[in-house]
Amino acid sequence: MDLAQLKAKLAPLGQAAALRFADSLDPAGKQKLTAQLAALDLDKLPTLIDENVRRKPHVPLPTDIKPVKAYPYRPTEELKDLYDRALVRGHDLLKQGKVGAFLVAGGQGTRLGYDGPKGEFPVTPIKNKPLFQVFAEQLLAHSRDAGKPIPWYIMTSEVNDAPTRAFFEEHRYFNYNPANIFFFQQGMLPAFDMATGEMLLSEKDSLALSPDGHGGSLRAIDKSGALADMKKRGVEHLSYFQVDNPLVHAIDPLFLGLHDLTDSEMSSKTIAKAHALEKVGNFVVGDNVLQVIEYSDLPDSLARQVGPDGQPLFNAGSIAIHALRVSFIERLNHGGQLKLPWHRAEKKVPYVDAAGNEVKPDKPNAVKLEQFVFDAIPLAKNAIVYTTRREEEFSPVKNAQGDDSPATCRRDQVRRAADWLEIAGVKVHRASAAEPAAVLEISPLFATSAQQLKSRNIPFKEIKPNETIYFDESGPVRLP
Repeated sequence: MDLAQLKAKLAPLGQAAALRFADSLDPAGKQKLTAQLAALDLDKLPTLIDENVRRKPHVPLPTDIKPVKAYPYRPTEELKDLYDRALVRGHDLLKQGKVGAFLVAGGQGTRLGYDGPKGEFPVTPIKNKPLFQVFAEQLLAHSRDAGKPIPWYIMTSEVNDAPTRAFFEEHRYFNYNPANIFFFQQGMLPAFDMATGEMLLSEKDSLALSPDGHGGSLRAIDKSGALADMKKRGVEHLSYFQVDNPLVHAIDPLFLGLHDLTDSEMSSKTIAKAHALEKVGNFVVGDNVLQVIEYSDLPDSLARQVGPDGQPLFNAGSIAIHALRVSFIERLNHGGQLKLPWHRAEKKVPYVDAAGNEVKPDKPNAVKLEQFVFDAIPLAKNAIVYTTRREEEFSPVKNAQGDDSPATCRRDQVRRAADWLEIAGVKVHRASAAEPAAVLEISPLFATSAQQLKSRNIPFKEIKPNETIYFDESGPVRLP
């Protein structure tokens, strides 16, 4: 739409103020603002604002909240046959090219003190590989083992799309075939004035935009053409993971097989919480429906409940690792509107007022809206939860220091490498019960799991204190 068409469109919607400075803008400014507005679903704005800005939607907690019964990490005797079949099924899906990888990578490394996309952040303990390379090597290894390339869908954001593409190009796509990588951008939404519901301007030529939440990734898949690409390639399942967690198994054949054999439309991984009030979502069965309740919404009285064995009853933490059927994503987007609820947040948002002056509010003045991917779980048929281990698959990089920092993540990568080596029959000397006395890094190109490492030829049976050993594609290399 051009400027005249947008003016005609916005006026009856009560949003004419978004173009109050348009006539005074230079051609580049006009193009920028019109492009932002044209990208919005303007016809749906009045309903969105009425339901989520002018009023505060109240979503009551379920009346009956019960702990979820998750599939265990190791199968019980009665589940052994299912797990055996699931592992075979997962590998078959990969060999048939029916699995795609979906990386949510719209974030910046600001909290880490890094000026750029978070996926560029160097994270491994010896080679300092960036997060993007860690995932690329995993997917290359699984593609190699399956004899079939895994399409890789990478969701960026408006702020980091161009730098992310440039980073991949600079590093020759980490040896991934660019034809099998599909970049697309997350959707953006304007902040709305809390009193009037009008879209706020951050500059005369720009809306005050922010990402529409990780749930919006399911909308972006459809709008970007990624969904059509999946269907063209015959991809039936997506392995969903987020960019800040290098321990994640980007592809997990057992998990994918369980997801498929149980006819689940959306499956999720869980870990035991570090403590009752850990700030992660909680998988529960609410009014007989599997769902996630945010840590801030789950009553402390429930979070602290323990069973006869003294263990917490509500102990299934959500870690943003999922498997989704492509047909489910298509169904969620049917009719052109993603069928997920909106979450409302009141924020202090700087804006340009009617006189063109910048205003920095000292109290919340605006509403930002987001959708969360876990809200798709109650809409999925046969949704399941599978238990993984924190030390195996969850050590995100979020903060510059303290918990969830580069230091703790590198520590956890070394710990996992030591655990894998011990499973493979290699003695690893330890500084303490938890801490290996050596620095270790295992490229996914050498092994993507402890079981695969066990099948590899390791030319020694002991790792001595203070050694630094990197396992590249062909085997271990002792470093000075």
